[in-house]
Amino acid sequence: MTGDAYAPGQEPEIEIDTSVAHPARVWDYWLGGKDHYPADVEVGDQLEETIPEVVLWARADREFLGRVVRHVIAEAGVRQFLDIGTGIPTRDNTHQVAQRLAPESRVVYVDNDPVVLAHARALLNSSSEGATDFIDANLHDPEAILDGAARTLDFSKPVLVTLLGILEFSVTDEAYTIVSQVLEPFPSGSYLAIACPSNETNTEAMDEVARKWNDSGATPIVMRSAAGLKLFFEHLELLEPGLVPLPKWRPDPGTLYADRDMDFYCAVGRKP
Repeated sequence: MTGDAYAPGQEPEIEIDTSVAHPARVWDYWLGGKDHYPADVEVGDQLEETIPEVVLWARADREFLGRVVRHVIAEAGVRQFLDIGTGIPTRDNTHQVAQRLAPESRVVYVDNDPVVLAHARALLNSSSEGATDFIDANLHDPEAILDGAARTLDFSKPVLVTLLGILEFSVTDEAYTIVSQVLEPFPSGSYLAIACPSNETNTEAMDEVARKWNDSGATPIVMRSAAGLKLFFEHLELLEPGLVPLPKWRPDPGTLYADRDMDFYCAVGRKP
């Protein structure tokens, strides 16, 4: 743990609105967790009625994260990770995957959901050789993210930036600028991984998912096409196999759902 923001006895007071669905809690519900409320269950079930596979997205997203972290450690020597839109801690969080392979890995988590903040200490259990930190910051404030990350990360060395299941909540083209600003200070050899729902192939149903979500009063989302998602990698080297459904990105023998497509796409790019 770096810094003393969440030292015992100094945790911030956290107010949680349980009357409206929250992305992290709906995700937790789909993962079979316990940190959700009736509003999250209601919206989660409504989305499942439209796209039954939504309950698989969370598990496939978690597996994708693990494969990407293992790849950049083993193949690129990356030892630094900036996980933006962390979500409620579950099995195989970024620092756990990374530090199993490279105990010296340094990981910074970023989220501003009060439920995630309440669980932040679970993300600060670093190996003695490495470090973890948590930043309470909004995706739309990249300067605050980078200022906080500088406490733990060396900006002269490559980093993997992950934005999984969060860019759909940035509903304007400002999202592309934000991603560029986050990547800008990091050197060549850094990586970007994204995962987002998309209306590329199942347009009508996925647009209905967005409508139901937005009608719930939760943080609004937007569905982007494949072309819209590829724009996040406009100035990066897109790794094979490119932009694909979650289970299709370099599956290993244990990858679930590797034989099926999903309306949740992912990609990884390298900064030249």
